[in-house]
Amino acid sequence: QVQLVESGGGLVQAGGSLRLSCAASGSGFSINAMGWYRQAPGKQRELVARISSGGSTNYVDSVKGRFTVSRDNAKNTVYLQMNSLNPEDTAVYYCNAEALSYGVWYNYWGQGTQVTVSS
Repeated sequence: QVQLVESGGGLVQAGGSLRLSCAASGSGFSINAMGWYRQAPGKQRELVARISSGGSTNYVDSVKGRFTVSRDNAKNTVYLQMNSLNPEDTAVYYCNAEALSYGVWYNYWGQGTQVTVSS
């Protein structure tokens, strides 16, 4: 079993920055890809950014050039640096991890952290 604990959300003015963190804990697992999704009111959850265990990244077009995803494999932690935030970035952000445990792949989610960008 893997637990994902997120931190770093909050309220920020347009143009500001926030940094989200997500730490994975548990035993008997190996983390593969980690990433961040978001869900705004009335909208479907969407992938924001993803990073593989080797460091390859991909982003949704709307955040390219503004957000940066990174990870510390030794700490099983993924980060999302969000710059030049705008009100359209307002959503609940969820951490996601793909983990291999005793030969079986699992997909884990954090509890979500609210990001609110005021205009």
